[in-house]
Amino acid sequence: MSDDDLVFRALADPTRRFLLDMLFARDGRTLGELEAEVEMTRFGVAKHLRVLEDAGLVLSRRSGREKLHFLNPVPIRLIHDRWIDKYSERSAAALADLKRELELSAMMSTTDTTEGSTVIQVYQVYIKATPQAIWDAITKPEWTVKFGYQVPVDYDLRPGGAFRGMASEAMKEFGAPDVMVDGEVIEAEPPRRLVQTWRALFVGEGFTRLTYEIEEDGNGVCKLTVTHDVTGAPQTAAQTAGRIPENGGGWNQILSDLKTLLETGEPLYR
Repeated sequence: MSDDDLVFRALADPTRRFLLDMLFARDGRTLGELEAEVEMTRFGVAKHLRVLEDAGLVLSRRSGREKLHFLNPVPIRLIHDRWIDKYSERSAAALADLKRELELSAMMSTTDTTEGSTVIQVYQVYIKATPQAIWDAITKPEWTVKFGYQVPVDYDLRPGGAFRGMASEAMKEFGAPDVMVDGEVIEAEPPRRLVQTWRALFVGEGFTRLTYEIEEDGNGVCKLTVTHDVTGAPQTAAQTAGRIPENGGGWNQILSDLKTLLETGEPLYR
């Protein structure tokens, strides 16, 4: 069964769509919290969550003794790019409701702590490429100009090294500064793990923490997980979640474009 088939199968069930809606409203829920909202046994909810996890629509992570569930929007973005965009001009009205259903927003988990509110975005995508190819696409300017926001990056891949995301020529024509995003490398373990600070200078908020993790999954496929701790930076969170009109689709769009570029040699957008 293809990835698209798994996603469509998962979305076909109203209970599973309801679980996704719950995670969209408040992410990072336990099985018990989800069970309390549906008229179904704990075992039944667990089976539905397993289908959603198999489709990549839900991710689970341990937090102490609890297992938390998060919405992963990347597969839905891929479905949108593959099956909706190309038909939108010819049948926009007929697809409007489906488009709204599939374009779930990026996941944000909010967990109360003694120090306030922790807000984390987690994204995951499977890419048929080597770890080194994915690492290069993230860290080398000759690759970053081909996907996402199509901007060159400058990395000093050592702990304490500087990171800069430069404005493209098109951005400069609209008055953008030379440096759009900056930060500092915290950990660099090529081609597996990169941890850094990340600040969008045009937003005017402080540094956030960004982590890339690349794991081999067999048969030439790798799993890329992006975790962005945007605590205390609500405008940055909105930007990276793709919630600001006319400012792109955030991590959702970037990772979909990255996957397409590495697997086909062509980006989603030219």
